[in-house]
Amino acid sequence: MIAKRVIYKGRVQGVGFRYTVKDLARSFDVCGWVKNLPDGNVELQAMGEAAEVEAFLREIAEESNVAHHIKSLMTESIPPLVGAVGFKIAR
Repeated sequence: MIAKRVIYKGRVQGVGFRYTVKDLARSFDVCGWVKNLPDGNVELQAMGEAAEVEAFLREIAEESNVAHHIKSLMTESIPPLVGAVGFKIAR
């Protein structure tokens, strides 16, 4: 199991980004959350088997219908998400 934190920068708020990510998460064996940040960026934290997490993140950044809104992203490994079940939009 691995966990990743990703900050997406660009025009990622007001374009359905979080809803798209939540919908994509159903196709992968991952849990975690996605939320808007006050600075206009979007934060995602996801946990699962390495191949699933990496495929999920690649799908968001390269294949999704919101990928073209991403100008840059920062990814880092984080500790496991304690008590995470499913994938949700956090407030």
